[in-house]
Amino acid sequence: MADRTRPAHNGRETDRDPANRPTVLVVEDEPALLALLRYNLESEGYRVLEAKNGEEGLTLIRETKPDLVLLDWMLPFLSGIEVCRQMRRLPDLKSIAVIMLTAKSEEADKLRGLEVGADDYVTKPFSPSELMARVKAVLRRARPQLSTETLAYKDLSMDLATHRVKRMEKDVHLGPTEFRLLRFLMENQGRVFSREQLLDHVWGRDIYVEPRTVDVHIRRLRKAINIEGAADVIRTVRAAGYSLDVEG
Repeated sequence: MADRTRPAHNGRETDRDPANRPTVLVVEDEPALLALLRYNLESEGYRVLEAKNGEEGLTLIRETKPDLVLLDWMLPFLSGIEVCRQMRRLPDLKSIAVIMLTAKSEEADKLRGLEVGADDYVTKPFSPSELMARVKAVLRRARPQLSTETLAYKDLSMDLATHRVKRMEKDVHLGPTEFRLLRFLMENQGRVFSREQLLDHVWGRDIYVEPRTVDVHIRRLRKAINIEGAADVIRTVRAAGYSLDVEG
């Protein structure tokens, strides 16, 4: 089947190999600042999504579950404070890192932002280099696996520098798509992803692939990594999707 452009999404993204990069969602209603943040984040190698108001931002957070959210305090429709508060109430969103961006510099405002669950707080105007350093620091704390070149789950290991995968110390040979798929699952251990979510994160939203294609690649991945004597580490969740998680 020839690739076709998939329907447009509210969030913009440019990385065609999203499994290789941490995802940062920028929720900001000032176009010039949004463009500046996108430029600096992409220059640092991050995959960037955008939202221009709080409601759109919360929807994208639920749909894409980014690694980090840069969240403006004053937003149309739903404030950044309320977006953060709602995130922290939801089990599947509460662990996502949040940095608040705001013109408010009073200590009480900073404390309020941290009290609702923000991981850090940056006051406008700010230095882009300082913000990038904050982003890296928060991501290291929230997702330490993103700063390492080796991923591991039980007896399965992946070396990101050499693109080598081992199971029970034996080499596992994977195709490029299966490698990206396994990497994404290893970076999100225990979390269940639907076919559509896997398509968005592993293939990218600008490429059209039938959802059932995910099943084909999951079967190939299972066949490659489930060597003799090894447990099946890919769990199928009926009507929900797949997870890197041992059954039972």
